[in-house]
This record gives sequence, structure tokens and C-alpha cells, in this order.
Amino acid sequence: MTTVSPQSPSDPQAVIDALQSELAERRAEIEHLKLLVAKLKRLHFGRRSERFPDLDQLQLGLEALAVLPLKPAPTAPAASAPAGRRKSARPPLPDHLPRETVTHPPGQSCCPDCGGALKPLGEDVSEMLEYVPAYFKVIRHVRPKLACGKCDAIVQAAAPSRPIPRGIPGPGLLAHVLVGKYCDHLPLYRQSGIYLRAGVNLDRATLADWVGQCSQLLHPLVDALRRYVLSAKKVHADDTPMPVLAPGEGKTRTGRLWTYVRDDRPAGDKAPPAVWFAYSPNRKGEHPQEHLKSFNGILQADAYAGYDALYETGEIQEAGCWAHVRRKFFDLAQAHDSPLAREALERIGALYGIEAEIRGKPPSERRRVRQEQARPLLDDFHAWLTAEGGKVSRKSVWAEAIQYALNHWSALVRYADDGRIEIDNNAAERALRGIALGRKNFLFSGSDAGGERAAAIYSLVGTAKLNGLDPEAYLSTVLERIAEHPINQIEALLPWNLPVERPALPEAA
Repeated sequence: MTTVSPQSPSDPQAVIDALQSELAERRAEIEHLKLLVAKLKRLHFGRRSERFPDLDQLQLGLEALAVLPLKPAPTAPAASAPAGRRKSARPPLPDHLPRETVTHPPGQSCCPDCGGALKPLGEDVSEMLEYVPAYFKVIRHVRPKLACGKCDAIVQAAAPSRPIPRGIPGPGLLAHVLVGKYCDHLPLYRQSGIYLRAGVNLDRATLADWVGQCSQLLHPLVDALRRYVLSAKKVHADDTPMPVLAPGEGKTRTGRLWTYVRDDRPAGDKAPPAVWFAYSPNRKGEHPQEHLKSFNGILQADAYAGYDALYETGEIQEAGCWAHVRRKFFDLAQAHDSPLAREALERIGALYGIEAEIRGKPPSERRRVRQEQARPLLDDFHAWLTAEGGKVSRKSVWAEAIQYALNHWSALVRYADDGRIEIDNNAAERALRGIALGRKNFLFSGSDAGGERAAAIYSLVGTAKLNGLDPEAYLSTVLERIAEHPINQIEALLPWNLPVERPALPEAA
């Protein structure tokens, strides 16, 4: 920032211009700092949703976004009688749960009034949900030896395979530990304490060794998952920080977990959705370039510069994310109550309203509707951004939000010309939510190897959930079979190819 010295000026106008320039810079800096403070307050104290309830006639979210009028609260008639008690909308208990029937016969065997015989009239049935605590059990594998009385030959069944050679854990226990750590966000030391309450002493080092060996055992399956994800014609990509312990330094450094999502269900595609995670010790662009070296198609991601080298050959086309654009104007609207930001949010909300109407339709239909309805709105929005950008200071926070949209405009509007592309990158952001929750519990990973193990298990757990499977049941089935499964048929163990005995969860949206 320039500072004008208080010397007697030879040109008063030059000093006035310099002072005005310095004042404008300070104002821009103050606006920027106010925006940062507002964002930090909302992150720490406020709700995490980016809904903006104060916008008239709009309910904007980042996932199920539709433009809906806000209905006024109904007013009761002046002389109306008090309404009866509303029935509960509680859903019925799931049918797949086992039922235990307890019959409560009346205390009388004959009529209490006349002593006559009683006959069945019907029954009242109510249900109560109960929990039976999980328990450990020991499976004893007995292999009898049989000897021939004539030639002394001995026969015996082969020893059953184990997920961990000569290890004591069964596939169900290993799946429980993995899902507890990577799906339910329970650090291993907490799991160790839980098991100790059941009278089983499994220290954290033992559990960590099991996790490492499972990751190694599952590596071929994760590699098959990677090949499946990158064989798609469109992939969503994003990354998130992962603190990693720096050996010998007594502090952490920041690694990264990268996510690559294949999910074309919003475009009517029947191919199973899947997610593949990769770990890197830093956020250099060489990592996504290495991850995606075999990919050919559309990459939907944020504006991270590390992806730029991927677009140079033309084999990978860039698709932008309107959620990132919206977030910048949302922060401005929250921090400054800006009419400019409010109008930008209304315009973006209209684009999302169109998407809500065509979700699940085939790409050709989505492209037709976008060309007819979204294209004119996008062209008008671009003209509006250009005009408003010329009215604000280039160093202001408003200019920053406007310029972000204009700088990435070609990538942002590509979705209007291709029905396979989504309006935003929320598929990848949803895949990272669980990692953000786990990060609060784990604080850091113990090493780069720990980050790679996390990426492998997150891939399998995330893909199972995308396909509506119970991840623990899926991993248990995989760990039971994979040790003896032919490596050239590893795709048979992917979630959509493997029958899982436990009931499936409701399909993810």
C-alpha cells in the first residue's frame, strides 16, 4: 500500500489524488477484512447451511436447490373450534427387523360380571423398538484327522482362509473396526475402550495393525474401483486438507485427500455411482495430473490452478461449479447486506430452479431445456456482471466475486451445452463430508501411509453408501471372500456386483 509523506507538495492536486487512492485502498482492505470476520463468525458460531431465508420468494440450498415461494402461515378463522390433536407422522418400524411377540392375556378367565365363558373378540397390537447390545463370540475351527488302518495315510480338511494370516480377527470384526474408524469416525483408542467394556482387550496398536493389513488386502479392489471411476466420460473432483504427523518434529503438516466421483444418475444414467480417494503429502498440481493421466472426458471441479495443465491437450474439458460462484455472493450478502449480492443470488437461484425440473432426465432433454431456458438467463447474467464490475472498485470484495465468475465463465456455462454436465460440483463435495467429520475426531493421521490407508477405506465405504449398501455388511462379505478370490475377477467384488446378505439402506440421492 502506498503512503503519502506529509511534505509540502509542489502539486496539490497530485497529493489529493494520492490520498484518495490510498483511502480507496484502505477501504477495500477494510471491506475484505470485514468479509473474513463475517465468514469466520458464521463458520464458528452460525449454522453451516448456506440457505438465505431473507430473500423474498427464494429458498436456496447447495444440493436440492429449487425456487419455491415461501408460503405464509395459515390463519385460523376467528370463531373456529380448537383443532383436534394431530396424529403423529412417525414412520412404521422397518419390516426387516426381527419381531419378538409378547402376549399379555387378561387376568380373568371368565366374565367378571356374569361368570360366563369368554371368546376372542380381536386384539390390540403395538410395537416398541428395542436394542440388543452387540457381543463378541469365538468361532472354534475344528479339523478332525482321519488315519487309514491299512497304509497309515492321514486325511484332514484344509485350514479355512483368514483375512489376516494367522490372525485372530474374523471378517465381521475387521469390518466393524474399519467402519467404526472411517464411517462412524471413532478413533482406534476409543474403539479399544469400547471393546474393553465387553471384556475383550484389544489395544490400539493391534487395531492399527489390523487396519493396515486390511488396506493391503483390499488394494486390488480399490485399484479396480479407480479404473471404473476413471473410465467414465465425466468425473467430479475435489480435495480437502488432512493433517499428518511430521516424524521427529512434534507437529503436523498438511496432506491432501483427493476425491474423484462418478455419478451420472442426475442425467438418467443407470451406471452404478462410485467414488475413489487418493492421498498426497501436499497440494501440488502434479498429484491430480498423475491421478488423471488415463482419464479422457469432462472434469467438473473448482478453479484450482493445479488442474490447468490437464486442460491444455484438449483431452480433458473443464466444467465449472456454480456453487462456488454462489458462495462468494452469499458471503457478501451475509457480511454487507449488499443489494448487488442479493440480485446475484436471485439470478443463480433461477438457474438452479431450472435444474430441479430436469433432474433425472436424459442428457438430450436436459440440454434442450437448458438451451431454451438457462441460456438466456446466463447471457443476461454475464451482461449484468460486466456492467456491475465496471461500477465497483477493482480492489473491492464485490469486484473479487464478480471477477471470479467472469474469469471462469466459459467453464461455468459449459453445462448449458452438454446435458451430461451438472450445474455444480456438489457430488464431490458430498463425498468429502465424512472426512471433515472424521478430521474433528482424529486431529491428524500418523503418517503418509496412514493417509493412503484412509483413502483406500474411504473409497470402499463411500462407494458402498452411494449404492445404498450397509458399508459394514459389504466389507464383511468382501473380507470373507477376497483372500481366495481370483485376482483376474476382482471386479466381481465391487458393491454393485456382490450380493450382501443384510438389508440394504435407502438409496442415496
